[in-house]
Amino acid sequence: MSYTKAHYEDGDEKAPGMYFLRDELDCENLGLTVVDVDADWSGREHDHAESGKEEVYYLVDGTGSVTVDGDDVTLEPGDAVRVAAASRRQLHAAESATFLITGAP
Repeated sequence: MSYTKAHYEDGDEKAPGMYFLRDELDCENLGLTVVDVDADWSGREHDHAESGKEEVYYLVDGTGSVTVDGDDVTLEPGDAVRVAAASRRQLHAAESATFLITGAP
């Protein structure tokens, strides 16, 4: 089959509100994650230096930001930020928010 369809809530819920869809969509190289969180949420600070995976963070709705190597980047719905693999990053939601995260080597 040349396509795969999945609903984000069918994905692997790695943490409350964080759904990984790579396996559900049968992706070979691309990672796709939906983060649907309540107000005053912060994700885990991390990088992907070892895997070489860059990521793009897209704010679908709500109020959010991403801290990249100590710099706070405010996001409004429709904003996207690419983060290099070696950079430290952490997502934040001041109000309830939905983020879409993609990543690939």
